Amino acid sequence: MISLDFTGKTVLVIGGSSGIGLAAARMFADAGARVAITGTRGGAGDYPDDLAAFSYHSLDTGDRDRVAAFAPGIDRLDVLVNAAGMVMYRRAEFEIANFERVLAANLSGLFQLCEKFRPMLSAVKGCIVNVGSVASHRGIVAQPAYSASKGGLLTLTKSLALAYAKDGIRVNQVSPGLVRTKLTEVTWTNAARRAAAERAIPLGRIGEPEDVAGAILFLASPLAGYVTGEAIIIDGGQCA
Repeated sequence: MISLDFTGKTVLVIGGSSGIGLAAARMFADAGARVAITGTRGGAGDYPDDLAAFSYHSLDTGDRDRVAAFAPGIDRLDVLVNAAGMVMYRRAEFEIANFERVLAANLSGLFQLCEKFRPMLSAVKGCIVNVGSVASHRGIVAQPAYSASKGGLLTLTKSLALAYAKDGIRVNQVSPGLVRTKLTEVTWTNAARRAAAERAIPLGRIGEPEDVAGAILFLASPLAGYVTGEAIIIDGGQCA
């Protein structure tokens, strides 16, 4: 029977130290996988959450040299989850240096990681799941870099799905709406903003990281064995 059983599989979650990445890492571990994660801080103990169940590695996806040198110490890779991301507020993304920084962290670095681990994924006919955003599908007025990076990630996902298909690698994306993470705390920690946001969501609540993690596991599993180049919008029906 096909199931969400990842026993014997190795999963690498880029940006797995918090939010959606951490929720996915926990679900994969609960499903039997060996899980390695990355974060931007020096060590696992620098985070408020308990990361002891995972192999932790410090990585800045916007630093090309660090990505090139990145070695998580794994001998196989079945699933690569690209969940790292950054956003800047107060119109900071309209400054070209900040624009380029966001694109490097959210897009260029993730492409570099896909290429870096392509041989390992090919060896086991593995898969990649990229974490995009509803911003992959529409503009965001105050975050042009974030929106451009997530829009680029969507077409990158589709392009790599075509390019990697001959290697037996599936490449898909999840596109979350408003989810309770550190990137969105400017909204959900403000009672008025949160209430306004929830009124606009048909399901009547903001998402939790686990809402997205479940879809990531589905796309990484044999249940989605004939799915590649697709993006699942997970926003409580707001884009319906």
